Amino acid sequence: MLRMMCVTAHPDDEAADFGGSLSLYHGRGVETCVVCLTPGQAGSFRSGAKTDSELADLRRHEFALACEILKVSRPVMLNYPDGKLHRQDLYRVTCDVTGLIREFQPHVILTSGPEGSVTGHTDHSMASIFATLAFEWAGRSNRYPDQLINGVKPHSVQKLYYVTADTPLPGRQPIILPKITTVIDIGEHLKVKIAAFKAHLSQEPLWPIFETNVRKRGTVEKFHLVAAESRTPCTLEDDLFSDVE
Repeated sequence: MLRMMCVTAHPDDEAADFGGSLSLYHGRGVETCVVCLTPGQAGSFRSGAKTDSELADLRRHEFALACEILKVSRPVMLNYPDGKLHRQDLYRVTCDVTGLIREFQPHVILTSGPEGSVTGHTDHSMASIFATLAFEWAGRSNRYPDQLINGVKPHSVQKLYYVTADTPLPGRQPIILPKITTVIDIGEHLKVKIAAFKAHLSQEPLWPIFETNVRKRGTVEKFHLVAAESRTPCTLEDDLFSDVE
């Protein structure tokens, strides 16, 4: 079975950035995994939560519901602090992501770009850094060798993508988005993507903005191919698993 992993920073990123592709490829028989680095406890919209801990619990539940809608095979939420990923120990976080890659053994990884995706969020930038290092290190026996027990082996992922778009969101800090190399036609899965985002009830104030923006982009999700095991010349792709063995 083909396997795809998304590495995200916050609950709701899985729907906002990758929801259409997660739903589409599940329908094609691909096993999917979402690794969310934080429980989103520093979110601006609190939905009545009195403490960060209460908000984290609420958003964990919302993440689980969204992943059910997207038919994610393996949802994983880590417990790093929201809004502070740039202050975390790089080697430790990359270790956690590397371990999950070696366990799940994806053929393809999707994550944000180092610019922070269309929002330019610092946590999205750091998710990109951790995921990119883990993509490279998961296949090396001299990185985190203590993980290589009980049948766990180094695993080389065949392709790494950053999510991208034609333009950033207005009113944000300036960013330069990665070049579009891959356009995925998600078709009717746009409805599933929107439904999954709306499973995040605490983020209800963002629903109109989100839906307006995704409908403007149409029934596509766009990506930048960062690295690939295949050495064939890069042309505009319409399948995340092209050239995957």
